[in-house]
Amino acid sequence: MGATVYEADWVVPVEGAPVPGGGVAVEDGRIVAVGPASELDGERRRFEDAVILPAFVNAHCHLEYAVYAGFGDGLSFPPWIDLHVTRKRRLLDGDAVAIARLGAAECLRSGIGTIGDASFTGAAVPACAELGLAGVVYLEVFGDDPAAALARYEELREETVPFASERLRLGVSPHAPYTTSADVYAACVGLGVPVMTHLAESEAEQEWVLHGSGTMTAAAELLVEPAGRTGIRLLAERGLLGPDLVAAHCVHADEEEIGLLAEHSTAIAHCPRSNSILGCGAAPLGSFLASRARVGLGTDSPASTPSFDMFEEMRTALYTARARERRPDALSASAALELATLGAANALGLGDETGSLAAGKRADLAVVSLAGSPFLPWEEPVTAVVFGGSPDRVLATLVAGEVRYEEGGFAWPELRRSASAARARLLSSVPPRPKT
Repeated sequence: MGATVYEADWVVPVEGAPVPGGGVAVEDGRIVAVGPASELDGERRRFEDAVILPAFVNAHCHLEYAVYAGFGDGLSFPPWIDLHVTRKRRLLDGDAVAIARLGAAECLRSGIGTIGDASFTGAAVPACAELGLAGVVYLEVFGDDPAAALARYEELREETVPFASERLRLGVSPHAPYTTSADVYAACVGLGVPVMTHLAESEAEQEWVLHGSGTMTAAAELLVEPAGRTGIRLLAERGLLGPDLVAAHCVHADEEEIGLLAEHSTAIAHCPRSNSILGCGAAPLGSFLASRARVGLGTDSPASTPSFDMFEEMRTALYTARARERRPDALSASAALELATLGAANALGLGDETGSLAAGKRADLAVVSLAGSPFLPWEEPVTAVVFGGSPDRVLATLVAGEVRYEEGGFAWPELRRSASAARARLLSSVPPRPKT
C-alpha cells in the first residue's frame, strides 16, 4: 500500500531537534522515517500553520470520572473523596462505560494517544478499545484482605480481558496506603502485571497513615488501619517498590523517599492541576528530575481537574515548577513537552513503543494548529505549542497510524447525551445504592 507522509511547518520528534518543513512517513502503523518532508516518499498529507508531535501520553487518569467536574470544589481532601464515593453508588449499569467513552474521546481530542488509567469498574477498557486509545488500564482494588482484593481483580479482569490487546494492557491498582493494606499491595505486586497506586498525595493521607489522626478520621469506615509509616517507606520496607510500579502524585515525598523511588526505578505520575485544585500542594518536580526518577505528566480526572487537557497540564507543570523554585529556568517548555510524551511513556514502561517520533516506533501522532495565534510567524515550535496549544487546536490524533480523532469528526452529541444522563443521576437526590 505504501507510506503516507504527514507534513507540517514543523515536526517535533522530542528525541532530536525540531525539523522545519518536516514530515513523518507512516506505513503499517509504524513510523518508517522522520525528516525534511521533501526527502520522504509516499502519499502526502499537508497541514498548514501546524506542528506534528508525538501523541501525548497521559501517565495517570480516570476516564470513568469524565463527568464529575466541579463536584465538591473547595472541600478538603477527605470529604471530597467521601462525596465522590457516595455519588458513585447512584450510577446504573452501563453508565460507567458511557462516561469512560466520553473521557476517551476527550483524551483523543487533546492529542492524547496513550493512557495509564486507574479504573474502578474496568469501564475504561471497552471504552478505549472502541475508540482506539492505547495504554494500560489498572483495575482498582481496596481493603485489607488480600484474598478479597484478588477476587475483585479477577472479576474485573474476566469482564475486561476480551477488550484487551497488545496495545491495551491490563494492570492492577491497589488504590492508596490509606485504603489498601501492605498485604494487599504485596498480593498485587505478586500478580506480575503493571501496578499503579496513589502515594503521598495529601497532608491528610500522611496524618492518617502515620498517626491515625487528622481529617481522614471522618471517613474512617473507608480506610485501613494506619501503618505508622508513610506509604513510600512502607512499600520500600516490604520490597514492593520497583520498575513495574507507577506512583501517582508524591506531593509530600521527602528527599529520602524520592531517593527510594529513584533507586528502585519506581515511576512518578506528576499531576500538578489536581494537586493545586485540591489544595494538596506543589509536588517537588525539581527533586524528582534531579534524582533521575522516571517522571511523566498525568491529567488525573475531571473529578479533581476541569478536563483531560494535556496542554493545560504542561503549562501548570511549568508554572508550579517555576513558582516553587522561584526561577524562570526551573522547567523549560521542551522539558514540559517531554514529560507529556516520552517521560510519561517511560513511566508506563512503554517508551520503546511510543512517546517520540522515531523510525520503528508506533505511529502515534498529534497535529496541532497555531493558525491565528500570537505565536505565528514561528520563532520556536515547542514554546509555541506548550504556551499556545489547546484541544481546540488539535487537528488530528493518530494511534498506530490510524486517525482516531479529526477535528469535527466525533459524534459528540451522542457521546455527551449518554454521559450527561449519567451525570444527572450522580447529582440526583435519590439515595445511593447499598454498598456491595
